[in-house]
Amino acid sequence: MGPKLYRYNERFELENGAVLPRLDIAYHTFGTLSPKKDNVIWVCHALTANSDVADWWPHTVETGKFLDPDKYFVVCANMLGSHYGTTGPLHVNPSTGAKYYSTFPMITVRDVVRCNQLLAQHLGIRHVEMLVGSSVGGFQVLEWLISQPSFARKAALIATCAKTQPWAVAFNESQRMALETDPTFGMQRDDAGMKGLATARSIALLSYRGQPAYDKTQQEQDEEHRLTGFRASSYQRYQGEKLCRRFNAYTYYRYTQLIDSHDVSRGRHSIAKALSKIKARCSIVAITSDIIFPICEHEVLYRYIPDSTLHIIRSDFGHDGFLIEHEQLDAIIKKLLKS
Repeated sequence: MGPKLYRYNERFELENGAVLPRLDIAYHTFGTLSPKKDNVIWVCHALTANSDVADWWPHTVETGKFLDPDKYFVVCANMLGSHYGTTGPLHVNPSTGAKYYSTFPMITVRDVVRCNQLLAQHLGIRHVEMLVGSSVGGFQVLEWLISQPSFARKAALIATCAKTQPWAVAFNESQRMALETDPTFGMQRDDAGMKGLATARSIALLSYRGQPAYDKTQQEQDEEHRLTGFRASSYQRYQGEKLCRRFNAYTYYRYTQLIDSHDVSRGRHSIAKALSKIKARCSIVAITSDIIFPICEHEVLYRYIPDSTLHIIRSDFGHDGFLIEHEQLDAIIKKLLKS
């Protein structure tokens, strides 16, 4: 089933001062909202995902799992700037009558969260039982918990951080450089920059998985006499082409900038002071082999969020472990829901 659409017909001012004349927000819901509206779990999705949580997060939106649609009303809004229905680069700018493409302004996590808050207001949801987000979704959850401390009773912060560090920025800059080398990037076309996008995705995968995952999954089945055509090579190309079939280069470029700008302390004195505002009971979940947001970044969250616990998922699959280690994750989050 496709997403629902909420149209906000007023001007939407971004954190950097740019203005979108109007705003479309695509979203999915699962389950039934209780009469008291007290059974809501709000999911904030990661970078290239969408609002259909059941589509990209295996074994979560199922009976008996932590996003059980028989118990909870699960909501996920598509991120601002996305390729999946919410206003983004391939939307028409009402002010010009033409698609935004490269003119779509830079956005931040705080802009995305304000879109979520507009949708929550539209749906009449004043409080949720839990906010949950992994990676960039975790960025959103943190900003929401800080900007609206009474909104969530509980929160799951998975494979995320309080501030993007230079290591992650360097990966993102390399991806932007790849996009910029594509001679079609900047053209007013839906398919602009596709070769650059495929290369950028290949770079990103190295940070999402890391050596243990590649060595475990991409070994040659027949190594004798092999000089070319390696399995890891075909995997990189396949993943790049796969993203090109479902995404666009302009959104991807803006999203790398969104990641780089993430800093909960901006305008709030310090990370410690920002995180101290959080009132929700938080489960912080790190992955042993995550090289993009390592355990030490989660220890910062644990140190400064008042009511929090730190959990470590053991996995060889790096940052992508939050998509794969669903059994470990399910046990942690169900324990939080019962607390």
